[in-house]
Amino acid sequence: MNVLAIETSCDETGAAVVQDGTRLLSNVVASQIELHRRYGGVVPEVASRQHILTILPVIEQALHDASLGWSEIGAVAVARGPGLVGALLVGVNAAKALAWSRGLPLIGVNHIEAHIYANWLEAGPAAEDPKFPLLCLIVSGGHTEIVVMRDHGVYERLGGTLDDAAGEAFDKAARILGLPYPGGPAIQEAARPSLGGGNIELPRAELRGTYNFSFSGLKTALLREVRATEHPDVASLAHAFQEAVVDILVRKTSAAAELTGAAQVVVAGGVAANERLRDKMRQSLGSRAQFPRISLCTDNAAMIAAAGYYALQRGKIATLDMDVDPNLDIAA
Repeated sequence: MNVLAIETSCDETGAAVVQDGTRLLSNVVASQIELHRRYGGVVPEVASRQHILTILPVIEQALHDASLGWSEIGAVAVARGPGLVGALLVGVNAAKALAWSRGLPLIGVNHIEAHIYANWLEAGPAAEDPKFPLLCLIVSGGHTEIVVMRDHGVYERLGGTLDDAAGEAFDKAARILGLPYPGGPAIQEAARPSLGGGNIELPRAELRGTYNFSFSGLKTALLREVRATEHPDVASLAHAFQEAVVDILVRKTSAAAELTGAAQVVVAGGVAANERLRDKMRQSLGSRAQFPRISLCTDNAAMIAAAGYYALQRGKIATLDMDVDPNLDIAA
């Protein structure tokens, strides 16, 4: 079963073809980072217009790269939420048109759930699927959540951010430090000279007794440190900020893994590409920790295709009146 998938939830226009939920045949992403960098973040209206311009070429390229024709595509999957309304509408309407014109099943996919399924795309015949029950740390620009996945499509949310998501906090911290957008890679690079340690310590919001997160206070503490000196040490501040975020993510996730007896812990979303997070999570959880390939951490259509394939196996076929849902819950 070859699934063609479309992803337009934010500022990446993606199309991909995945076979049987695991074998990646193509994965095309048209990035808008340079377009939004001048604004220091994503402008929804600009993102929507750019999706309209790039959606068809990206789909055509995905089919070309997979060396497949339409007769070899078995279903069309698309992200229907959460995300930016205008951006989601471009992808969903394109998917509806393709499914209707080709007589193919249409699958609506939760974008956050799809990030988890990036872990099913560890290519190679020796690769094993994650084992249930699975603990998932979903950590991106818009979401920071800890979820137990007991089977395909069966989720229990343990906790999440009460304010900023981790990726959003990285973006805001980068702006405070005068670093470029997107903030996560910029802070990671700026922090490298101080990875041996530093004399700046930033606070962690413990929120004891919960699996929730809060990063707004950390952001404020960073701002105060920057304003306290005429020439801030950007490397040390970037290091301290990254350490604070990573430390609390690892500690909360490790505690949740012990509570649930999870067979494996998967980390998903754009922040899963952070090298420090990967290192510290593996130190804490050993071989139980699993990450997608770096290229599959940020928004892409391959993860939509993987999630769509498993949804199709459960009979989750959408109708042509399917609408977008910018606040779609992972359990919906």
